Amino acid sequence: MRIMSQSEANFHQETAKKCFNATWDYLDKVKRDAKDEQEMLHLAHASRYHWTFVGNPSNFAVSDWQISRVYAALNEPHLALHFAKSALEIMQKNDLADILHTGYEGIARAYAIAKDYPSARDYINKASAQLKRTTGLDDEDKRIYLEQIRETEELIHD
Repeated sequence: MRIMSQSEANFHQETAKKCFNATWDYLDKVKRDAKDEQEMLHLAHASRYHWTFVGNPSNFAVSDWQISRVYAALNEPHLALHFAKSALEIMQKNDLADILHTGYEGIARAYAIAKDYPSARDYINKASAQLKRTTGLDDEDKRIYLEQIRETEELIHD
Protein backbone atom coordinates (compact mmCIF):
# COMPACT_ATOMS: atom_id res chain seq x y z
CA MET A 1 0.00 0.00 0.00
CA ARG A 2 1.44 3.32 -1.10
CA ILE A 3 1.53 6.22 1.36
CA MET A 4 -0.32 9.25 0.05
CA SER A 5 1.26 12.69 0.31
CA GLN A 6 -0.64 15.48 2.01
CA SER A 7 -1.04 17.28 -1.32
CA GLU A 8 -2.57 14.13 -2.89
CA ALA A 9 -4.91 13.73 0.07
CA ASN A 10 -5.92 17.38 -0.19
CA PHE A 11 -6.55 16.97 -3.92
CA HIS A 12 -8.86 13.98 -3.34
CA GLN A 13 -10.72 15.70 -0.53
CA GLU A 14 -11.24 18.96 -2.44
CA THR A 15 -12.24 17.13 -5.61
CA ALA A 16 -14.72 14.95 -3.71
CA LYS A 17 -16.32 18.04 -2.16
CA LYS A 18 -16.44 19.97 -5.45
CA CYS A 19 -18.01 17.05 -7.29
CA PHE A 20 -20.53 16.51 -4.48
CA ASN A 21 -21.61 20.17 -4.51
CA ALA A 22 -21.72 20.32 -8.30
CA THR A 23 -23.97 17.25 -8.30
CA TRP A 24 -26.44 19.18 -6.13
CA ASP A 25 -26.40 22.03 -8.64
CA TYR A 26 -27.70 19.59 -11.23
CA LEU A 27 -30.16 17.91 -8.86
CA ASP A 28 -31.61 21.33 -8.03
CA LYS A 29 -31.82 22.38 -11.68
CA VAL A 30 -35.44 22.65 -12.79
CA LYS A 31 -34.83 21.65 -16.41
CA ARG A 32 -32.03 19.22 -17.15
CA ASP A 33 -31.18 17.97 -20.61
CA ALA A 34 -29.48 14.66 -21.41
CA LYS A 35 -26.03 16.25 -21.20
CA ASP A 36 -26.85 17.69 -17.75
CA GLU A 37 -28.06 14.30 -16.55
CA GLN A 38 -24.90 12.58 -17.74
CA GLU A 39 -22.69 15.20 -16.10
CA MET A 40 -24.68 14.91 -12.85
CA LEU A 41 -24.18 11.14 -12.82
CA HIS A 42 -20.46 11.41 -13.52
CA LEU A 43 -20.00 14.00 -10.79
CA ALA A 44 -21.79 11.91 -8.16
CA HIS A 45 -19.70 8.85 -8.94
CA ALA A 46 -16.51 10.93 -9.08
CA SER A 47 -17.21 12.33 -5.64
CA ARG A 48 -17.63 8.82 -4.22
CA TYR A 49 -14.48 7.66 -5.98
CA HIS A 50 -12.35 10.44 -4.51
CA TRP A 51 -13.75 9.83 -1.02
CA THR A 52 -12.47 6.25 -1.22
CA PHE A 53 -8.95 7.66 -0.86
CA VAL A 54 -9.48 10.07 2.04
CA GLY A 55 -12.98 9.66 3.39
CA ASN A 56 -14.60 7.97 6.33
CA PRO A 57 -17.76 5.85 6.60
CA SER A 58 -19.93 8.98 6.83
CA ASN A 59 -18.47 10.29 3.56
CA PHE A 60 -19.02 6.91 1.90
CA ALA A 61 -22.61 6.65 3.13
CA VAL A 62 -23.56 10.18 2.13
CA SER A 63 -21.94 9.72 -1.28
CA ASP A 64 -23.85 6.49 -1.92
CA TRP A 65 -27.03 8.23 -0.76
CA GLN A 66 -26.38 11.08 -3.22
CA ILE A 67 -25.76 8.61 -6.05
CA SER A 68 -29.09 7.00 -5.16
CA ARG A 69 -30.78 10.41 -5.44
CA VAL A 70 -29.21 10.94 -8.84
CA TYR A 71 -30.51 7.59 -10.07
CA ALA A 72 -33.94 8.41 -8.65
CA ALA A 73 -33.87 11.71 -10.54
CA LEU A 74 -32.98 9.75 -13.68
CA ASN A 75 -35.91 7.35 -13.04
CA GLU A 76 -33.63 4.36 -12.51
CA PRO A 77 -35.28 2.71 -9.50
CA HIS A 78 -33.14 -0.45 -9.45
CA LEU A 79 -29.89 1.54 -9.26
CA ALA A 80 -31.42 4.09 -6.89
CA LEU A 81 -32.38 1.28 -4.52
CA HIS A 82 -28.98 -0.40 -4.86
CA PHE A 83 -27.09 2.71 -3.75
CA ALA A 84 -29.67 3.65 -1.10
CA LYS A 85 -29.29 0.21 0.46
CA SER A 86 -25.52 0.55 0.34
CA ALA A 87 -25.75 3.93 2.11
CA LEU A 88 -28.07 2.56 4.81
CA GLU A 89 -25.86 -0.48 5.35
CA ILE A 90 -22.79 1.72 5.86
CA MET A 91 -24.75 3.93 8.27
CA GLN A 92 -26.00 0.98 10.31
CA LYS A 93 -22.67 -0.87 10.31
CA ASN A 94 -20.83 2.23 11.54
CA ASP A 95 -23.49 3.44 14.00
CA LEU A 96 -24.06 6.70 12.14
CA ALA A 97 -27.32 7.51 13.92
CA ASP A 98 -26.97 11.23 13.16
CA ILE A 99 -27.51 10.60 9.42
CA LEU A 100 -29.55 7.39 9.56
CA HIS A 101 -32.71 9.29 8.60
CA THR A 102 -31.13 10.07 5.21
CA GLY A 103 -30.56 6.37 4.62
CA TYR A 104 -34.23 5.64 5.25
CA GLU A 105 -35.25 8.60 3.09
CA GLY A 106 -33.08 7.35 0.22
CA ILE A 107 -34.66 3.92 0.29
CA ALA A 108 -38.13 5.48 0.47
CA ARG A 109 -37.36 7.63 -2.59
CA ALA A 110 -36.06 4.64 -4.54
CA TYR A 111 -39.18 2.62 -3.70
CA ALA A 112 -41.38 5.58 -4.66
CA ILE A 113 -39.65 5.83 -8.04
CA ALA A 114 -40.23 2.08 -8.45
CA LYS A 115 -43.90 2.68 -7.59
CA ASP A 116 -43.65 0.35 -4.58
CA TYR A 117 -45.62 2.78 -2.47
CA PRO A 118 -46.19 0.57 0.61
CA SER A 119 -42.43 0.05 0.99
CA ALA A 120 -41.81 3.73 0.30
CA ARG A 121 -44.32 4.71 3.00
CA ASP A 122 -42.69 2.33 5.48
CA TYR A 123 -39.24 3.83 4.93
CA ILE A 124 -40.36 7.45 4.89
CA ASN A 125 -42.05 6.82 8.25
CA LYS A 126 -38.76 5.37 9.53
CA ALA A 127 -36.94 8.47 8.21
CA SER A 128 -39.33 10.83 9.98
CA ALA A 129 -39.15 8.91 13.26
CA GLN A 130 -35.35 8.73 13.12
CA LEU A 131 -35.06 12.46 12.39
CA LYS A 132 -37.18 13.20 15.47
CA ARG A 133 -34.77 11.11 17.58
CA THR A 134 -31.68 12.80 16.09
CA THR A 135 -30.17 15.38 18.39
CA GLY A 136 -27.56 18.03 17.81
CA LEU A 137 -28.78 19.24 14.43
CA ASP A 138 -28.74 22.95 13.78
CA ASP A 139 -31.91 24.59 12.45
CA GLU A 140 -30.63 24.76 8.86
CA ASP A 141 -29.70 21.08 8.70
CA LYS A 142 -33.02 20.09 10.23
CA ARG A 143 -34.86 22.25 7.68
CA ILE A 144 -32.96 20.60 4.82
CA TYR A 145 -33.67 17.08 6.09
CA LEU A 146 -37.35 17.85 6.64
CA GLU A 147 -37.56 19.22 3.09
CA GLN A 148 -35.99 16.05 1.68
CA ILE A 149 -38.50 13.93 3.57
CA ARG A 150 -41.36 16.14 2.36
CA GLU A 151 -40.15 15.87 -1.26
CA THR A 152 -40.04 12.10 -0.99
CA GLU A 153 -43.49 11.97 0.61
CA GLU A 154 -44.84 13.82 -2.43
CA LEU A 155 -43.59 10.96 -4.63
CA ILE A 156 -45.58 8.39 -2.67
CA HIS A 157 -49.04 7.84 -4.12
CA ASP A 158 -50.81 5.48 -1.78
